[in-house]
Amino acid sequence: MRKAYILTVALFAVAFSLAFASDPDPLQDFCVALKDYSDSKSAVFVNGKFCKDPKLVKAEDFFFEGLNIAGNTDNKVGSNVTTVNVDMLAGLNTLGVSLARIDFAPYGENPPHTHPRGTEILVVAEGTLFVGFVTSNTENRLFTKTLNKGDVFVFPIGLIHFQLNVGKTKAIAISAFSSQNAGVITIADAVFGSNPPINPDVLTKAFQLDKNVVEELQKKFEVDNY
Repeated sequence: MRKAYILTVALFAVAFSLAFASDPDPLQDFCVALKDYSDSKSAVFVNGKFCKDPKLVKAEDFFFEGLNIAGNTDNKVGSNVTTVNVDMLAGLNTLGVSLARIDFAPYGENPPHTHPRGTEILVVAEGTLFVGFVTSNTENRLFTKTLNKGDVFVFPIGLIHFQLNVGKTKAIAISAFSSQNAGVITIADAVFGSNPPINPDVLTKAFQLDKNVVEELQKKFEVDNY
């Protein structure tokens, strides 16, 4: 009976820990990521990045400049994402947070995408955005909202979401993530622009489209992405 009780508690503990999984908590004050791996022999490998010797850490390791500069939105979707994650700011390593600035041209869009490793919270700094996300199968519920300057919206981890500038002027948003590197999968690019391409027969059946349409889409995204 006691063994069964202990096993039940252990299984519950494992399930509980998985349910609340995110970036691992740091085991020290900080773990500044090494950019020069020639120093890695004397470093500790933690959370995917080598830690810089704490004695060699400087204020610059926790500093990033340039988020005031607008990104180039002259592209097919009319938006630009300037990411400040662990690859750009080494001091973020193991801290479980990151940031991004999103610039939108008039009627520009940050197309449907997901962040597999982080929840996103977005605040509109300028302009008006139409945003939304879709829940997982089988409900696939769509939640949308029109946001104005100062409004905030949350996109839960892993769910497909989007932002569209519905104004005649540019728009700016700032997003924070619950991961040092939340990752991004842009749906159209991943499905129709994969390298190598997904077999058209797979996409024809999945999207219920004519095979010629699928192949045309693959050509379009292949040209755009590569």
